[in-house]
Amino acid sequence: MCGITGYINCDGRTVDRSVLERMNRAIIHRGPDEDGFYVNGNVGLAMRRLSIIDLAGGQQPIHNADRTKWLIFNGEIYNYQSLREDLLKRGHQLYTKSDTEAVLHLYEEFGVECLQHLRGMFAFAIWDDVEKTLFLARDRVGKKPLLYSHQTNGDLIFGSEFTAVLQHPSVTREVDMQAIDSYLSYLCVPAPQTAFKSIRKLEPGHWLKWKDGRIEMQRYWLPKFGPKLKISEEEAIEETTRLVREATRLRMIAEVPLGAFLSGGVDSSTVVALMAQESSTPVKTFSIGFEEQDFSELKYARKVAEHVGAEYHEFIVRPNALEVLPTLVEHYGEPYADSSAIPTYYVSKETRQHVTVALNGDGGDESFAGYERYMAMELAEIYRRIPSWLRSAFIEGPVNLLPTSELKKTRVRDVQRFFASANEARNERYFRWMSTFKPAVKPDLYTSDFSAQLTQETSTFLDQWFNAANGSGILDATLLTDQMTYLPNDLLVKVDIASMANSLEARSPFLDHEVIEFAAKLPEHLKMRGMRPKSLLKKVAARLVPREVIYRRKMGFGVPVGRWLRGEMSDFLRDVLLSQSSLTRGIVKPEKLRQYVDEHIQGTFDHSFQVWTLLMMELWFQRFIDG
Repeated sequence: MCGITGYINCDGRTVDRSVLERMNRAIIHRGPDEDGFYVNGNVGLAMRRLSIIDLAGGQQPIHNADRTKWLIFNGEIYNYQSLREDLLKRGHQLYTKSDTEAVLHLYEEFGVECLQHLRGMFAFAIWDDVEKTLFLARDRVGKKPLLYSHQTNGDLIFGSEFTAVLQHPSVTREVDMQAIDSYLSYLCVPAPQTAFKSIRKLEPGHWLKWKDGRIEMQRYWLPKFGPKLKISEEEAIEETTRLVREATRLRMIAEVPLGAFLSGGVDSSTVVALMAQESSTPVKTFSIGFEEQDFSELKYARKVAEHVGAEYHEFIVRPNALEVLPTLVEHYGEPYADSSAIPTYYVSKETRQHVTVALNGDGGDESFAGYERYMAMELAEIYRRIPSWLRSAFIEGPVNLLPTSELKKTRVRDVQRFFASANEARNERYFRWMSTFKPAVKPDLYTSDFSAQLTQETSTFLDQWFNAANGSGILDATLLTDQMTYLPNDLLVKVDIASMANSLEARSPFLDHEVIEFAAKLPEHLKMRGMRPKSLLKKVAARLVPREVIYRRKMGFGVPVGRWLRGEMSDFLRDVLLSQSSLTRGIVKPEKLRQYVDEHIQGTFDHSFQVWTLLMMELWFQRFIDG
């Protein structure tokens, strides 16, 4: 696996191979193998491969028996061996042992329904030279990215990365200001938007078909949260363990060295423990920590590794983000401000020195209710039943009088933040909690020119999923919303780019669609019992690793950017955000930029998220737009 790209000319113009080669060279994910090309008249496909399965015979593009269909593929299909056996029984002739070839022959056999047979992560393109159609597809949850640009003349340009698609001369770099507004809310640009007007993301769980210059798109997968299973807690523990174990075992199939990210949290600890039980040799684990002990979970990671007999490696990140920021901006290709991309990049870089494939715990929170905000959403629903005059006079008023610090995250600040939004409707409340720049501050933040270009509320990306979950409980509605937005737009983008930039493949057992579908149908009270997030999965994990690792407050993969930006990064922050290009960018009012920077550096307010978001946006503009 690695990266794919290509384009098709609508009017029969011959593909310029030099353009295709330039697009392929721009794929930053560099593997050790040669590039592959298919050029036939007006169609050009290209790929760059990092070999994991069938090292000797899996070179792409892959073709069918009569060479009328050609495939380029990015990802891994974990059930490919059983798929191959079935295809052979059906009379298909296979010339490799790769998972990629199985995908092509499934398409021959089932058409678009082939996607229902795949268990894995993928983004691929199939050219059918008989039907003259191009078929693009992306995996159910969005592990692998796929971008496309549909030109007004019908041409279609696509690729795994912005750097590849932007190499095509027909793709412009005009900024999508609506997407910039979304970014300033969510720390990332939500699909199908991108920061470029001429480029869109194919959304997770979707396919796209091109024919005669027209495109058709359709969703092929969505988790169903009902009807609910009639199941006891003990049965749920056993079935969850079985499914996650199976998903883990499938993801351990590789012809290259394999290990795991180990944060010390519930999800990665569970995966590592199951790997240890399934492996005949000690599992190689890789953990990252920080000199600032507030942000480190290394002691828990060590305990897990010792308990399961794993081979333990740890890496300490020091405040040297300056040296990695240009790399991150280049790799992500559009504004992206989740600061945990820094440790993810470093742990991927360190891990790649030892293995080529690493399993992780991504996706456990979004299926098994691991975030404290799920508890907060439940509490807010209960709180709204209290008469408003009682809430205002006897709860909210006294709470807002409590002293707190503007420079440190405290429980008092959390409580005040909760009550500030608890009275709102569920979608509005959630949007406020998930936003970096809240709706209320944007009128004072944005320039009038920028505001005039905005025609859509950024909250609609969340609203559609809360509306789609109509009839579900508040927990399931929030889980669905996270699975469709936060998970693919933020977390999975972060891990895929950071890992593949280091030629490392990241695999996620909790993102197996069978695990997700089972968790969706579990009764809400099993996933979060009372006000205890992730109660079921913690009981699963407690049978595998020490209880002290499981039953503690969730820390996440945060980094101390606030301290960094006040310390050795402060000069860099001023140089970038208070530069002439930044102050005249026309998005944020210059006086607001100065205010955020000055107040944060001077220690008056903690603007960590806001300043980091603005910094990453300006660095993107300087790299991709200013030239």
